Amino acid sequence: MDNLMLNNKIYLEGKVTSGLEFSHEMYGEGFYTFDLDVMRLSDSVDKLNITVSERLLSDIKLDEGVEIIVEGQLRSYNKFIDGSNKLILTVFARNIEPCLERSKNPNEIFLDGYICKEPIYRTTPFGREIADVLLAVNRAYNKSDYIPTIAWGRNSRFCQTLNVGDNIKVWGRLQSREYQKKVSDSEVVKKIAYEVSISKMERANKEESTGEEGAV
Repeated sequence: MDNLMLNNKIYLEGKVTSGLEFSHEMYGEGFYTFDLDVMRLSDSVDKLNITVSERLLSDIKLDEGVEIIVEGQLRSYNKFIDGSNKLILTVFARNIEPCLERSKNPNEIFLDGYICKEPIYRTTPFGREIADVLLAVNRAYNKSDYIPTIAWGRNSRFCQTLNVGDNIKVWGRLQSREYQKKVSDSEVVKKIAYEVSISKMERANKEESTGEEGAV
């Protein structure tokens, strides 16, 4: 199980921006969610969802406005919403502590997983190269987390050489992206999507690797 905790690691520094909301209970243990705002280098903000066990809450007070460090794993699960299953991403906190001093990298993630859909390579109207890659990252008890990732520039071109089932390692950051969804002719709702923006990637156990910073 220790190895499965090493293939999915995330480190965040940010500000609590919502109250705790009860999520679920498992084996008598309660879990809560809250929002964490993490600054980018460009001064824009990623609004991320955090899930925390009630056992961690006895050690720290998560009032709105408090600056904290969160260490854990990026998890996915399916939730039945509006008549269909949706893939929900959340950061499962294994440790939370006060953030007394900001570091240079307030948002870092490492994933070691398997490509489970053919990568989609495309260019934007402005000529920017992008590739979407869905990773399956193994978890204990024969479970997997399905995590959307996005690569840029030469990383996206590297993705064109990858196939379903390939084992790759990626480094980057977790980002949020707002978009509007039309639910009727007269109503549009605002949604938030989460994805890992890749800064470096490589095939597992191979020398071939590539790195390029994504948009900040």
